[in-house]
Amino acid sequence: MTSGVVPSPNIWRHPVLYEVENRAVDPEGVLEATMRSIRDWHGGTVLDVGCGSGFHLPRFAADAARVVGVEPHPPLTERARRRVRGLSGVDVRTGTAQRLPVADATVDVAHARWAYFFGPGCEPGLRELSRVVRRGGAAFVIDNDATRSTFGAWFRQELPRYDAAAVERFWARNGWTRTPLTIRWACATRADLEAIVRIEFSPAVADRILAGHDGVEVDYAVNLFWRTF
Repeated sequence: MTSGVVPSPNIWRHPVLYEVENRAVDPEGVLEATMRSIRDWHGGTVLDVGCGSGFHLPRFAADAARVVGVEPHPPLTERARRRVRGLSGVDVRTGTAQRLPVADATVDVAHARWAYFFGPGCEPGLRELSRVVRRGGAAFVIDNDATRSTFGAWFRQELPRYDAAAVERFWARNGWTRTPLTIRWACATRADLEAIVRIEFSPAVADRILAGHDGVEVDYAVNLFWRTF
């Protein structure tokens, strides 16, 4: 394991189920549309920090000139490389947010989705973004909004001490803008929803969630934190 990395309990342990989760997230494309409205990446260079198994890399590569995925967990790096094999202009590198294997001022859009950035403590990664994003570029960080939505209530059950207000103050203090959004998990089957709930939450919390929630969908509040350079 790369030095200084905290293991991810979901994708590291359950990469196949995490693919199911990725396919269920945001079927309307709210996140992508909002990011593009702030800073489009058409014809530019995109950096995906914590790219995991590379789920988002082909989508970025559809109209970016160049895409770099950075992932600290070697098994996921290999999965990502297999996924983008044959796509031109896409490169996957093993590395961390704290020490990005990317040259200065070479990135137009940086993207981190539920990876590394959770408020105080992520300052080294923010400094790295300031180094690698060129003037006129932008960085986007997608994180949970624990203050609202059904998923937010689930999140609070799992982490009752999570201080959402402190996290928001951290981002504002560091010059980032918060755009609150509501997306959905839309699973193909009830079994899929149950499986991804169980990789995201502890057994006791997952049992309570599933006992009280019917169907295959859930409303999901997120924060899109972003800044331009």
